[in-house]
Amino acid sequence: MAAVKVSPQFQRLCRQFAQILGGEHEIEEGPVCFVSRPRRFNATILGRRTNSPLVNYQLFSFESINKSGRALCLGETAVFQNQANRLISNLQKRGITATALHNHWLFENPRIMYIHWESIDNPIAFARKTKESIAFLG
Repeated sequence: MAAVKVSPQFQRLCRQFAQILGGEHEIEEGPVCFVSRPRRFNATILGRRTNSPLVNYQLFSFESINKSGRALCLGETAVFQNQANRLISNLQKRGITATALHNHWLFENPRIMYIHWESIDNPIAFARKTKESIAFLG
């Protein structure tokens, strides 16, 4: 993919966003700051151990920053079923809206659920709130 032209300020903000969340960043057309962070699961799908990034990655982004520095901020992670309510509560306590709770796979063990969330916020504030919300996941 060709390099996306963005301001040095956006680049710094994206690097800081990724650093807080502990992931790798890239800047997509838009511009969109996209951060991925691996998470280790001890799980199987169809009886086979999985290390697939389709299962193991946490994903975060921000885009559409307005003049006051607030952006559309999004997040997604996989959790074990018994962790879902705690994560949703953690997000809600910090003013972040959980928008989806669903599965991606069948016959996984233990049960893996995916949670998506969104907020219009300062990206750095969102990253900190998200980090606090997911800290218990390890």
